[in-house]
Amino acid sequence: MTGLDNSFFAGNRERVYDALKGGLLVVPAYTNMQRSNDTSFRFEQEANFWYLTGIDYPDWWLFMDGKRRKAWLVAPHVNDIHHVFDGSLNAEEATKISGITEVMDRQSADMWLRQAARAHQLVYTVGVPFGSEYFDFTLNPVTREMEDKLKRIFTTVRSFNLELARLRAIKQPAEIKMMQKAIDITIAGYKRIKSEINNYKYEYEIEADLTHEFRRLGAIGHAYDPIVAYGENACTVHYIRNDSKVKKGNFVLFDVAAKYGGYSADISRTYIVGEPTARQRAVHGAVQVAHERIISLVKPGLSLHEYFGKSDEIMQGALVELGLMQPGDNEAYRKYFPHSISHGLGIDVHDALGRPDKFLPGMVFTIEPGIYISEEKIGVRIEDDILVTETGHKNMSKKLSTDM
Repeated sequence: MTGLDNSFFAGNRERVYDALKGGLLVVPAYTNMQRSNDTSFRFEQEANFWYLTGIDYPDWWLFMDGKRRKAWLVAPHVNDIHHVFDGSLNAEEATKISGITEVMDRQSADMWLRQAARAHQLVYTVGVPFGSEYFDFTLNPVTREMEDKLKRIFTTVRSFNLELARLRAIKQPAEIKMMQKAIDITIAGYKRIKSEINNYKYEYEIEADLTHEFRRLGAIGHAYDPIVAYGENACTVHYIRNDSKVKKGNFVLFDVAAKYGGYSADISRTYIVGEPTARQRAVHGAVQVAHERIISLVKPGLSLHEYFGKSDEIMQGALVELGLMQPGDNEAYRKYFPHSISHGLGIDVHDALGRPDKFLPGMVFTIEPGIYISEEKIGVRIEDDILVTETGHKNMSKKLSTDM
C-alpha cells in the first residue's frame, strides 16, 4: 500500500527531466541481501528508484532520457522457482504502478544502452550515498555494479545524487500527507506504551507492543530498527538489542517510528519508570527546554550555519547548567552530546537535503537534542519532526507530549 497513484511518480519524473537538461539517467533498484545461509532480509527499495517508479521489487532498472522526456523500465529475469516462492512483478503490474508503458528485458536493455551511448557520451546514475566512507556496513552491490557496467559503455559516468536529493528535499503535499500518517501512527504507539510504562518488565515487551500498534494501524512496519533503551543502554545512541530488564528508578529512551506509504517518521521520547530523582528531572528538563528553544529558531531563509551555531550554544548552555562541562570545553560537549541536532526525513529516515545553505519551505527534518551521562546511567533524547512552512514551521509530532 502506497497511498500514491502513478501520477505522483510521473510528476517526479517530469521534474527529473528538467534537471537532466537533455541528459540520460540510469537508476537501478536494490537487490535482495543475504540474512543467513539461504535466506534474505526483508527487501527494502532504494529510495530514488522508488521515488521515480513506485516499484517495491528488487533488481528492476529505470532508464530516463531527458531530451525525449521518456522513461523505460527493465524487468529482471525471475525463474519459475523464485516466482513460486517469492513472487514477482509482471510488466502490466509495473506499468500500472509506475505509469511507464515500455518495459524491456535485460538483453534489450543492453542493446538500448549501447545505442544510447552513440548519442550520449555522458550518462548519469545513482552513486553511493553521501558519507558512505564512514559507514560500518556493506553497501548494496547494485550501485557499484551498475556504475561499472555504464563505464564499459559510456565515456563518462557521473552521480546524479545531489540533484535527486534537492528534488526530494522539498516535500509535495501528497508526501507530507503520508509522513503525517506515519507520525500519527507513531504517536498512537507511544501513547499506548506511556500509559503502561510502569508495568513492563523487559525492553522487548515494549518493542512488541509498539510493533503491534504500528501494524494494527496500517504501517508497513518500523522505519528503522527500534531503540528501546533502559538506563545506561540509552548512552549507546543506536542501541537496538532491546533485551534488558526494566526496573523502577530510571529512564527508558525510545527512538521508534513507523513507516507508512513509503515515508518515515522519526520520533524520540524518554519516559521515567517509577518516580524520578531531582537529578533525573533536571536532565530531562534541560533537554526539554533545549528542544523547545531550538524548534523556535526554524523559519524559511534561516541559514543552516546560523541554525547549527545557535543550536550548539543552546546545548552547551544546558550542559553547563547541569555541571557537565565548562564553557568552551568542546571535548566534554561532544562526550555528552555526540550526535547531530538534525537530519533530513522522508522516504529514508536519514534523507539527504541536497546540501542546502538555508531552510526552504517544504523541507522536513528532525530536531533531536540529547544528553547522555554514562557515569550516571542517564540518557535522555527528545525528537520531533519539523516541516518548514512559508511563514515559519510546523511541528508535525507536536501532539505527542515531551513530558517524562
